[in-house]
Amino acid sequence: MKKISARDFTGTTAWDAVLIERIKDATVRLHWTDAPYKWHINDGPEVFVVLDGTVDMHVRREGREDVLRLTVGDIFHAACGDEHVAHPDGPARVLVIETAGSV
Repeated sequence: MKKISARDFTGTTAWDAVLIERIKDATVRLHWTDAPYKWHINDGPEVFVVLDGTVDMHVRREGREDVLRLTVGDIFHAACGDEHVAHPDGPARVLVIETAGSV
């Protein structure tokens, strides 16, 4: 057993991660970032939980781009095939649960 304090984690580069656990074919990782990720489509579901900071999640649906502002405690769920990209507003720490090996 271990306690993980998300506020104490700072990566050396944007989107550095701490692998917390692998559950069958899924990973649970704590990410630190201060820069946008990249547009991507996961090959399985993704659960994205903001633990510290603020993240603007850009999503594309039906040819339109929307932005969802996520603050501490907010959870974003992307189904398989949903196109999205995270843009932190300053440093952020997020918990990501997704299929192992996802982009």
